Amino acid sequence: MSAIYPNDKVDNTYPDEKQEPHLSYGNTTDSDGEHVSITALVAEDHSHDIKLRTMSWQKAAWLLAGDQVCLAIMAQTWSLSVLGWVPGIITMVVAGVLFWITSITMHKFIMKYPQITNICDFGYYICGKSRIAYEFTGFMLLANNIILIGFHVLTGAKVINTLSDHSLCTVVFSVIVTLMGIVMSIPRTLKHVSFMSIFSAACMGLAILLFLIFSGIESAPLYGYNGDYPTLGPVKTYAFPPKGTTWVDCMNAVLNITFLWVPQILFPTFISEMEKPQDFPKSLAVLTGISAFLFIVPPAIGFRYLGQYSTAPAFGSLGVTSYKKGSFAFVIVPTVIIGVIYANVSAKFVYFRILGKSRHAHSNTVIGWGVWVAVMAGIWGIAFIFSEVVPSMGDFLSLLGAAFDSFFGFIYFAIAYWQLYKGKLFRGAGRSVMTIVHIFVMCCGLFLLGPGLYAAVKAIIADYSGSTRPAFSCANLAI
Repeated sequence: MSAIYPNDKVDNTYPDEKQEPHLSYGNTTDSDGEHVSITALVAEDHSHDIKLRTMSWQKAAWLLAGDQVCLAIMAQTWSLSVLGWVPGIITMVVAGVLFWITSITMHKFIMKYPQITNICDFGYYICGKSRIAYEFTGFMLLANNIILIGFHVLTGAKVINTLSDHSLCTVVFSVIVTLMGIVMSIPRTLKHVSFMSIFSAACMGLAILLFLIFSGIESAPLYGYNGDYPTLGPVKTYAFPPKGTTWVDCMNAVLNITFLWVPQILFPTFISEMEKPQDFPKSLAVLTGISAFLFIVPPAIGFRYLGQYSTAPAFGSLGVTSYKKGSFAFVIVPTVIIGVIYANVSAKFVYFRILGKSRHAHSNTVIGWGVWVAVMAGIWGIAFIFSEVVPSMGDFLSLLGAAFDSFFGFIYFAIAYWQLYKGKLFRGAGRSVMTIVHIFVMCCGLFLLGPGLYAAVKAIIADYSGSTRPAFSCANLAI
C-alpha cells in the first residue's frame, strides 16, 4: 500500500523516506505535505464504487459496542475472585479511566493526520514516519487479531459442544464456526458490519442477564478451579486476595481486566470509515458508558453469588445444566460477529498491501472481490489452525495482553501525546496534569510489557508442565 501525494511519483511502491505508507483513502495535502482535508478524503472515497467512509457516529457506536460487549466480560468474575473486591474494583475503574483518556488522545492525533486508516499508520506517524514502526505494528496487528479470531473459533466450538452434549468431534464444530465466519465476513464496509453488531451486543446482553438471574436463583454453584461445591466451603467473597494467591495469579487477573479494556487496535480503522471522523468522541462516550456498567456490575454480582467458585467464563460455575445451556447459547452470536470485526480490520490491511491504489481496490471487479474473499478465507483458515494447535488459549490471551496490549493500550498513546504537545507539556495546570497522567500511562505499558509478560509466560510454562490438549483433538470442550 502506498500514498500518492503532490510531487510524489505515482506508483505502488512501499514507503521510503519520500513516500508514506497506505493512505489510500485520500491524497490531498496542503503545502506542508502533512495536513489532509477530511472533506477531500471523504469526497475521494465517495467517488469509488465501494465507499468506505460512510458510517455515522451512531453506527460507529453500535460497532464499538458490538466489539466490546463480549464473552470476556464473563471472565471478570474470576478476576475478582483472585484479586478480591478492593484491588479488583480499583483495577477496573483505573483501566476504564485510562481507556477514555488514551482513546481521546488517539482521536486527537488522528485528527491531526486524518489520512491514518489503521493502527499501522498510527504507529508510523507517532514514531516520526518510521517504516520499521509501520512493519512492526503490522506484524503485531495480524498476530494479535488472528490469534483472537482463533480464540473465537475455539469459543464457538465450546458453545456448540455444550449445547449438543458433544454430539460431534470438536474439530468439526470448529470447522463449522470457521465457515460461518468466512461467509459473514464477506461485506467489505464496516457500516454493514455495524448492523451485525447490534444483534451481537443484544445477544451478549441476554446471555449476561440470564447468567445473573440463574446464578441468583440456584441453590449453589457447580464448581471452582480448586474443587466442586462445597469442597472450598460455603460461597464467600473477600476484600483482598485470599491466602495462597500467587503474584502470577494476580498479574494474570489484572491482564484479564486490561485485555477487556484495550480495543484501540481497531479504532483507527473505525474512525477512517466514519463520514465525520470528528464525531468519534460521541461514539466513544456511548461505548464508555456501556462498558463501565457491563464491565463492573455483572462481574460484581457474579462474584457475590459464585465467590471462590468463579470460573472464566462464569457460565461454567452454574450448577444447573439447563441454566448453563440457556445462558451460554446466546454467546454464539457475539463469538462469530466479533471475529468478523477483527477479520475485517486485518483483511483490509493485507488487501490494500496487495492491491495498493489500483482500481480493483475500490471497485466491484472480479479481481477485487476475488482477492478480498481469498484474504478473508486465509485469515480465518490460519485462525482455525491456531484454535486447534494451541493447548490453552486463555494463557495465550494473557500473553497477547502483555506483549501487544502494552503497546496498543498504553505505550503508543503516551508517545502520541508527546508528539502532540512536545515543547508545551507543562504549559498550564490542566496540561501538566494530563502530562503526568500520560507518564503514568507509559509506566503502565512498560509494566505490562515487563512483569506482565513474565507472569503470562510463567502461567504458560506451568500449564504445559501438566496435561495439555492435543492438536486437532476431538475431546469434549463443553464448559
